[in-house]
Amino acid sequence: MNEDYYDLLGVSREASTEEIKKAYRKLARTLHPDVNPDPEAAEKFKRVSQAYETLSHADKRRQYDMGGGPGMGGFPGGGGAGFDFNDIFDMFAGASGMRGRSQGPVPRQRRGGDVLRRVRIELRDVVFGTEEEVSFRTAALCERCTGSCCEPGTSPTRCTACNGSGHVQRVAQSLLGQMVTMAPCPTCDGHGDVIESPCTSCSGHGRTATERTVTVRIPSGVEHGTRIQLRGEGEVGEAGGPSGDLFVELSVSDHDVFDRDGDDLVTTVAVPMTTAALGATIPLETFDGNQDLDVRPGAQPGEEITLKGLGVTPLRRERRGDIRVILDVDVPTSLSDEERELLEQFAALRGDETTRRSKGHGGPFQKLRDRLRDL
Repeated sequence: MNEDYYDLLGVSREASTEEIKKAYRKLARTLHPDVNPDPEAAEKFKRVSQAYETLSHADKRRQYDMGGGPGMGGFPGGGGAGFDFNDIFDMFAGASGMRGRSQGPVPRQRRGGDVLRRVRIELRDVVFGTEEEVSFRTAALCERCTGSCCEPGTSPTRCTACNGSGHVQRVAQSLLGQMVTMAPCPTCDGHGDVIESPCTSCSGHGRTATERTVTVRIPSGVEHGTRIQLRGEGEVGEAGGPSGDLFVELSVSDHDVFDRDGDDLVTTVAVPMTTAALGATIPLETFDGNQDLDVRPGAQPGEEITLKGLGVTPLRRERRGDIRVILDVDVPTSLSDEERELLEQFAALRGDETTRRSKGHGGPFQKLRDRLRDL
């Protein structure tokens, strides 16, 4: 049964040569015998290849469109517009997809892994900055072979299986003829050379496990969760490869007095209602020592007092934030008879009727007045 070549490739009759090529390559990736062992797929791939051979060649396509039947040339003799045998080679040239003529040996050197350590600091450290000693177990350069992976006095030798190229050719028969693919050399693992005398200290890796301690400078203004990156302070790479990085993640402990709000430090100070009413200067302990806190007469609950320049120094800036003090006016919950009497006199002087005690309550003077009032 004759199949329509355009339908077989899944393109319209107005499709460009590039669209035909793209459709063919898409089908080849699923039907080629190297990737699909189904006999029906192999048969369809043969028909698809014949359709592509015809429609990718301008003269053959013109003849086909005029009803001249399939093109007479087989797939290998194509020469169709824009077709290159290397297109198929690229699709089936091994798992790595590498082209042998452009690939060299795989270097033994590999970058070392990154190291992450978490460090807890105090709020004072955030305000002024600090230094911390960070210890961790990591991979360091092997002292015996200094990263060469070989026993001292020896060196790698060229792999005779691949002649130092790091890969070998594999030839397989297919409907397309002989398919040449490239694969990593199993003798040298693609490196192109063989270490016949591995270092006895590192087992041929070029690095050994060790304990390290690094001094980390923590600038002021950092936040909880900040990560500091120290390039090249992580694991040493294999076979003398570049080192990874050290990441230090900061965790800031809560402070008993201050909370951080951006660059400011915030705290709440309880003051007696008499201090709030009369005003006073009270001491406040800060990270810069004791400071005088001036409470104005008539200060209200929730009122803020600012101490300029005593907060956090932000990153990459010099001006420090402030300390913001929120006043919490402490109203007594219990009074002695004398205190109550004095407060009632004060309320009377101010004409504050709502603060007077109701009948039957209060100290002896209030009770005496209540009795006299009842006569």
